[in-house]
Amino acid sequence: MKSESHRFLTTLLLAGLALGSPLRAQQAEVALKLDFVAWGDAIGGLSLKAGDSGGITALPFRYSDPVTYSGPAVMEIFKSGDNNAKARPQPTADDKLHELIPLAPEPANPANNQDARAKSALTLELEKRRAKQPNLVALAVIPADCTRATVLLAPLGNGTYQAYVIDDDPTKLPLGEVRVHNLSTYEVAVRCSSGVTKTLKTRDSFVARAPDGYFIYELTYFQDEEWKYQENNVIPIRPTDQSQMIILSSDNAFFRSGDGSKNGFLQIVTLRRYPKSPPKPPK
Repeated sequence: MKSESHRFLTTLLLAGLALGSPLRAQQAEVALKLDFVAWGDAIGGLSLKAGDSGGITALPFRYSDPVTYSGPAVMEIFKSGDNNAKARPQPTADDKLHELIPLAPEPANPANNQDARAKSALTLELEKRRAKQPNLVALAVIPADCTRATVLLAPLGNGTYQAYVIDDDPTKLPLGEVRVHNLSTYEVAVRCSSGVTKTLKTRDSFVARAPDGYFIYELTYFQDEEWKYQENNVIPIRPTDQSQMIILSSDNAFFRSGDGSKNGFLQIVTLRRYPKSPPKPPK
């Protein structure tokens, strides 16, 4: 198994070298607001400039305070200390499965060779820059013309992170709807209450409507050559929100109850943002 994984990663690295440096095309300047989210334990001490003290904390599977960024489209993320966050960025066994399919900017298709080469080139570029800037822990490619984005940071266990960038520009994710992401290592099928069924490979996503303020879905996943039922659920979607539903497979303590049990084979994370202003609580 290890030899298979090694050959796969070697192939990606060689493909990246053959491509050259696709990052050259990504050096345009961008300006936007960002929300950082940690895949697992909180990640503190983050900053977007090498000399900053590290005032950004990525919270586990929920939005942090938004950050304004302007600079190159290949954004550098640094880490200095932990900013009082309980940051234990060691991936679990389930999380390590994602190392074979690195997180990448949307839209990404793992079956697309060009995507694989670009991801390898990004990894190589990070290694190159870290030789001069040891506090550099991740690179994130910001999509062109993006005004708002979510940056999901997944720890690799070597002090660096993979950055999955979600383009949350209002034209890409309308208010009152929900974008469903499959970030698990399994193919999944999501059947919506409208009768539409979407089959999502790893890293696929789609935007769904939420009639009457509710997204009703049925989730199955493909394992051991058969489809297995996970759940039937309802997620409230407010008309004032930008909402994300993320399907993932993680053994992180965040998903475990007090007795250590885990609810479901796959885990569901819901992220909600109020682009204008938070709704007022009822009187």
